[in-house]
Amino acid sequence: MKLDAGRLIPGSLSKTRLALSISAAMLVFGLGLSQTRAAPLDNTDPPPPTDPSAFTNQPADPEAALRDLLKLPAANVGAFDLPNGVVGNRKTPLVDNVLPPDLQPSFNIPTNGNASPVFGAQPFTQKLELFEEFGSNKLNAADPPSPVPFPVPTLGPAPAQDPLKVARSGPSPAALDTFLRQPALTPFPTEFSNVLDRNPWKAQIEDFLNRRVDSPAEGRPPGKGWSHQRFNEFFPREAFKTVQAGAHVNSGLRDRMQRHNYAVGEFAPGGLYHNTNGSPVNEGTTKGIQVQFHPNLPVQDHNALWTFDGTFPPKLLQVRYGQAMLMRHYDALPIDPSANRGFGLHTITTHEHNGHSPAESDGFANAFFFPGQFYDYRWPIQLAGYDSINTSAQDPRAAFPCDPGEILFVNDAKPGFKTCNNGTIKIRGDWRETMSSHWFHDHMLDFTAQNVYKGNATMMNYYSAVDRGNEAVDDGVNLRLPSGSALGWGNRDYDVNLTIADKAWDKAGQLWFNPFNTDGFLGDQVLTNWEYKPFLDVRARRYRFRILNGSVSRYFKLAVVRQVNGNGGEFPGRTGSGLSYTRVPFHMIANDGNIMEHAVPFDGSLDLDGDGDTQDHNAILPIQGISERYDIVVDFAKNGIKPGDRIFFVNIEEHENGKRPNADIPLADVLSGKYLPVVRQTSKGPQWVNGDPGVGIFMQINVKPYTGQDVSMNPVDFEPAKPGKPEGKLMIPLPLHRDDPADIARLAQARHRTFIFGRSDGTDFKPWTIKTDGGEGFGMDPRRISAAPQLATGPTSAGFKGEGTLEVWKIQNGGNGWSHPVHVHFEEGIILSRGGKTPPEWEKGARKDIYNVGSHPESLDNVEMALRIREFAGTYMEHCHNTQHEDTAMLLRWDSEHPGQIQLMPTPLPSWDGVKFVNSVALPTFRTGDGVGPQVEDDNNREDSSGSGSSRSGSSGSGVSGGKG
Repeated sequence: MKLDAGRLIPGSLSKTRLALSISAAMLVFGLGLSQTRAAPLDNTDPPPPTDPSAFTNQPADPEAALRDLLKLPAANVGAFDLPNGVVGNRKTPLVDNVLPPDLQPSFNIPTNGNASPVFGAQPFTQKLELFEEFGSNKLNAADPPSPVPFPVPTLGPAPAQDPLKVARSGPSPAALDTFLRQPALTPFPTEFSNVLDRNPWKAQIEDFLNRRVDSPAEGRPPGKGWSHQRFNEFFPREAFKTVQAGAHVNSGLRDRMQRHNYAVGEFAPGGLYHNTNGSPVNEGTTKGIQVQFHPNLPVQDHNALWTFDGTFPPKLLQVRYGQAMLMRHYDALPIDPSANRGFGLHTITTHEHNGHSPAESDGFANAFFFPGQFYDYRWPIQLAGYDSINTSAQDPRAAFPCDPGEILFVNDAKPGFKTCNNGTIKIRGDWRETMSSHWFHDHMLDFTAQNVYKGNATMMNYYSAVDRGNEAVDDGVNLRLPSGSALGWGNRDYDVNLTIADKAWDKAGQLWFNPFNTDGFLGDQVLTNWEYKPFLDVRARRYRFRILNGSVSRYFKLAVVRQVNGNGGEFPGRTGSGLSYTRVPFHMIANDGNIMEHAVPFDGSLDLDGDGDTQDHNAILPIQGISERYDIVVDFAKNGIKPGDRIFFVNIEEHENGKRPNADIPLADVLSGKYLPVVRQTSKGPQWVNGDPGVGIFMQINVKPYTGQDVSMNPVDFEPAKPGKPEGKLMIPLPLHRDDPADIARLAQARHRTFIFGRSDGTDFKPWTIKTDGGEGFGMDPRRISAAPQLATGPTSAGFKGEGTLEVWKIQNGGNGWSHPVHVHFEEGIILSRGGKTPPEWEKGARKDIYNVGSHPESLDNVEMALRIREFAGTYMEHCHNTQHEDTAMLLRWDSEHPGQIQLMPTPLPSWDGVKFVNSVALPTFRTGDGVGPQVEDDNNREDSSGSGSSRSGSSGSGVSGGKG
């Protein structure tokens, strides 16, 4: 057995068990020497040949090996096992769908289904349920083990359990809550996957499959290749556990885990949010909240909807930079892969979108785990550039908030425990890479859309010295974004998470999805935080809204308007209503979870997209692709708004099908009722006619008096330059500018790659492809590596200076009018050009992880962007986030490699009996790409975008032109 900087190379079973004991003992004493001197740098050598995850050579004939992949069984085939040795396939989980293809009425919205009945529910009659915090506990190996093990599935009453078949049921809700209430993690987390303990559901699994299984407790692939990278440096001292489980009533399990504890700010008694859902029994508690979209709608069945904890409200994770977090995610879904009402798969893998996380904790599509298992996701929560920028932790902007007297372990120039004295603690890394609004969700190969739609999605807020969630702290670093001030950090009084997603349900009111339509699924009801047309009470002051498009295939374009009694508003209401509407301006402060250089005003004062029209984005956001996040600040004390007013969020983006957005409907037409979809009864059932029912008002905001003092930042002070008005202050500057001569020189030497997202003539379940660097188009196979940037350096101690691996990637739409919101895991990119032009104002000063390409005039057909790959290695993904496209082959694997790496990481193939590895094969261009530097259009087609102005702000034209390449 080799002990190297706390890292243990697994040998025999007994040696591994001894190693885990040694690791736990070190943790009891605080990682030994790391308290008094620099934390040891973990060994990053490749796994030894005896390791199950040992690297392998590229095949001698890669072209032949790539062709051979097409003949192999699906990589996720182990997820479909049935009794008596029967091997299922991706159709197995679809058998119980209430509308198989031969029964579908072929209405476009909901996609090939009937209109969703609302059971008499009226709009804006239920209070919006704000997100419920997971909370976390100190992770300490000295804590006594939890006495209650992960409960096994049992029979139980519907709708929370199955009364007849254990394999189609789950643990009882009471048993799950008893288990989750225990703070300790048992067994204790380890650097290597826990292959020693067994799956506690072993007996029930064997009863269903009618054979023996040898399923380990943890679903993480074994070996050094999937061990937690840099475990000693970023040991998680905070952790929480959750289960993916069928829908059941909330017991108030997490009431005391809320940072506000229902005791301070607007969550205190008498505050707007002390009552969680408007019911008299929900003062200061979530106890009793059912999983239903409206009190009039049916309670959801445990096999229709799978959520974190199995409960509503949706969950929120709050983290701080510099403080690693571990999520132990348990799978409590049914053992039978068809126990799902015809959509969704019981194997899961969780992606923290878009964390700067090592690959083993990124949610690789083929690193899935099974019912009864857990997976320990360790998220370091470190700033990108940790190894190369501000390595001595001297920049006060690279820091995290803390409470007075709080003692926390920090990796800086002198790693160890630090006491909070001045409200923040400095950390290593590039503060310009600070992130804010994230989410995490399922990424199961071929089943991401179904599992996310079914409830495997929730949000995550990052807090930092720049964005600390306390608007009262005026230290010259904190941006003082609307939040509140009762807590030292993480206030949510005036900082609201919103997940907006379209859904549909069957005639029984149970969630329904059509997995047979591979072009994209559209629901006919737009829900906010899983609620049908809710209302939200706000104070007459500034608010921050973190808006996530959580749909499967639907794009949104959101507007904010105020209702006016009489006809004095800008837009008339419906005939006879006696109402009109006026725009409510706002500022965008963050794009894809990244705070921008400037607060972009959506008030008609600027031509934001350079089309000559200043009003097309007056109170109207740009198109929002699936998974994009837009953070906006709305001032409910300006623009004529007063207490008692009603404000509405409106979607104006129309779809005719799931392939792409169709058109922007004029806001005036939506508000006047000129555009008004209605349900018509037909011989095939209720059908929507006269338009897309996803267009329209979906949330009401009621303005209440405010007696406090709003000390949050005024976004006007941070605006870009306007005619007659100089550029305002910067929020977070870009780490690279498209018009800076030094950066242009760096970009000219960067490796270039091209990815074309298009359509093929493949099978029904594989119609989409991605072409890489001019080669053949392929559908997804996790055994194929399409690109492999290599890290410039390995882990470094304090004092190193340098840069990460810089690359330029071009995302190209394959034509035919499709639209694709493309997501690149792990690193944010800076858009150099969109369709060969300077990007619009809302992207100029933004770092992105979703890149819309397509026929919409705000998307255009290609994006060229620059990104740096740093700190962590392993296997990541790039894909279309229209997850129906992703699940039908529009997904590829790319690897971040260690410096000088020659061999390839093998591919994990999970099954009920554990994970085995098979050799990977890489495209011929996987390390070379298709050239260097941005690809410039020829002189006849190139747009003149040299521009002028401040290179600091990125508000001028691009000196690097994109193009067709």
